[in-house]
Amino acid sequence: MQNINKRLFEALLIGTVGGFVFNYFHLPLPWMLGSLTFVMLWQAFTNRILDFPAFCKDAGLVVLGAYFGLYFTAATFMTVAPYFIHYVIATILLIGFSIFLSTLVSKWIAIDEITSVFSSIPGGLTEMAIASESLNAKSSYVVIFQTVRLLTVLFTIPPFIILLFGRNGATISSPITSPVNFIFDWNYLWFILPFVIGYFVRNIIPAGIVIGSMVVTVILNVSPITLPILPEFILIIAQIMIGISLGKSILLSDLKAGGKYCLIYFSIAVLLIMMAFLLGVLFSAVTDIDLVTALLSLAPGGLIEMVLTASQVGADPALVSAFQLTRILIIVIFVPIVLKWYFKRKEQVVGC
Repeated sequence: MQNINKRLFEALLIGTVGGFVFNYFHLPLPWMLGSLTFVMLWQAFTNRILDFPAFCKDAGLVVLGAYFGLYFTAATFMTVAPYFIHYVIATILLIGFSIFLSTLVSKWIAIDEITSVFSSIPGGLTEMAIASESLNAKSSYVVIFQTVRLLTVLFTIPPFIILLFGRNGATISSPITSPVNFIFDWNYLWFILPFVIGYFVRNIIPAGIVIGSMVVTVILNVSPITLPILPEFILIIAQIMIGISLGKSILLSDLKAGGKYCLIYFSIAVLLIMMAFLLGVLFSAVTDIDLVTALLSLAPGGLIEMVLTASQVGADPALVSAFQLTRILIIVIFVPIVLKWYFKRKEQVVGC
């Protein structure tokens, strides 16, 4: 028991240090990717297997689900409503394009089709990694290739949009987290409901622990109930826990095997960005939405970064936020379920 506690403390220490280092250098998703990277490298170079219980990861995932759910308000749905059909069609085309590309490359490289698809879909890194586990995909590869996609999006779209449209606005911050000075509010007890529901549906639907928590939070948030904002330190702890859990599952052999395919998935990410921009131009042409807002609304990833970019180039941050959230909702709730049905059906057909 003492050994387990020491390995658990070791994992928390390494993960937290990694988060602080990534945050200090202002790298994308610092607390999750920093803890993931440091834990992964620590295990690789020390040949030690860190101990990290599953309930810690589950706790982090339900917090993340509630965090996403808080973005959705009645105003969000009203903002999206006039453009909903057009946006959903564009999103489905983008998802379909990513599935087509990832399925195509899986025929030429030693990555199975399921892993390839989950590695390319423009959804949340964590959600896609968790959902892929339920279909027996190689989640370590999903993490590696989704990270490549995420970094490609974050380091290309904001600079390109700012270069193209200039800086006309002011930076904004997240409206759903509060600083460290935390004051208890009895309304925080409402969060027990999404946490419990998320935990109980975790094995019923793909990424159920995130989806369940998020959907219940959305329902509560659009109801007359007043949900308080989440303290920022809770979100940071949740990201560290998820990062440690994912980093612990990535072995050096996975990095060596997956590393040689990173250029391929980088190319897929670039093609996805180009497709998203094309769809953004069409989306702007058939609606009254300005071009830069349309482009950022369909950009394949980085909700907070896209909203911040919108505020800097004079686009509509509210619309970008609402559309990006709609895309996340579609991908997180429907895509894992549809893919699970599709691949199970495909297995049955091949089996016959």
